[in-house]
Amino acid sequence: MILAIAGMTVASLIGVGSAGGQTASQDRPLTSEKAFKNIQALKGIPVDDFMGTMGIMSAALGFDCSECHTGAGTDKVDWAYDTPRKIIARKMVKMVSTINHDNFGGSQVVTCWTCHRGRDRPSVTPAMDIVYGSPALEMDDILTQAPGMPSAEQILDKYIQAAGGAERLASLTSFVGKGTSLGFGGFGGGGEVQIFAKAPDQRSMLIEFKDNPDRGDSIRTFNGRAGWIKTPLTVLGEYQLSGGDLDGSRLDAQLSFPGQIKRVLTNWRVSSPTTIDDLPAPSSQTLQKSNVVVGQNREVQVLQGNGPGGLIATLYFDKLSGLLVREVRYGKSPIGRVPTQIDYGDYRDVGGIKIPFRWTFAWLDGRDSIELKEVQTNVPIDETKFGRPALMKGR
Repeated sequence: MILAIAGMTVASLIGVGSAGGQTASQDRPLTSEKAFKNIQALKGIPVDDFMGTMGIMSAALGFDCSECHTGAGTDKVDWAYDTPRKIIARKMVKMVSTINHDNFGGSQVVTCWTCHRGRDRPSVTPAMDIVYGSPALEMDDILTQAPGMPSAEQILDKYIQAAGGAERLASLTSFVGKGTSLGFGGFGGGGEVQIFAKAPDQRSMLIEFKDNPDRGDSIRTFNGRAGWIKTPLTVLGEYQLSGGDLDGSRLDAQLSFPGQIKRVLTNWRVSSPTTIDDLPAPSSQTLQKSNVVVGQNREVQVLQGNGPGGLIATLYFDKLSGLLVREVRYGKSPIGRVPTQIDYGDYRDVGGIKIPFRWTFAWLDGRDSIELKEVQTNVPIDETKFGRPALMKGR
């Protein structure tokens, strides 16, 4: 299973053996049984959705890979071997599917997280400190229109104006950002980061570790039609996106250009406002020019919309500034929705356009925190920057 709890970028922790080290082709992306050995309960799904499924299991049970796979964490790991916990996991996949099919018309109402909540055994009896304590309120995945809220059009118009205005944003055709990776938990820091974006929907992020070349680069690309991921310390090394990650990569690329935000999602609905207290902190320079207090809860307006392939995206806009501060998108898997969260902070003016200089990209098997040092807009970008990582030139 993916080592989700540790937040490490170790996609090799997927719980199965590699089927000959195959990689995806542009025309025929990999499915789970073609990429790995001994797949039984999760056949026929794209490899990226399969890996997201492993992440849901890991997060729900509070497990790392060694608790289900013989020799995990060593060079003698046997991912394909059926341990007792792997056999139980297959039964749980079928159980969850049956519950949703028989009781909820196939909708994913019950998932691994529903019962386990970070425990290997679901909690059975209520504890008194929970019964009489302050309730832990969690926002639903699927939001409904709340009464008395501003319209989605009003909130999006405020964002467009705050980011630079419709006319100026329409003139933004590309940008290149350079900075550093801050890492998570002491892992993955010190990388050199480059972000390339070209309107309307091309984007790539490269993290290179020149001081530690044996670690390998981390690369995510989307060229408007196809996307790829290359991550260090993995079984596959590099693979083409074809499931929820492909739809998510397209949305991320489109949202890189704020002027087109109204048309990238449909069925907009506005939920009740909430607060966020863990956004990326602004730089000291930005703090001197603003009234933002680090660590202070920030009230946000919440919008949700639908994208292709069943994609659901929730966007959080700072109520004071109007700027986008968080995107949470949900892909699909056989056992629940797969969340990806991107936080934006430290907006700075670049040629009249507000661009975030701090990004935190978190998914179920890792978290990259990026601090940009410079951003150039409307610059030419070679098309190879958005292609398959193995074929990229001049990185």
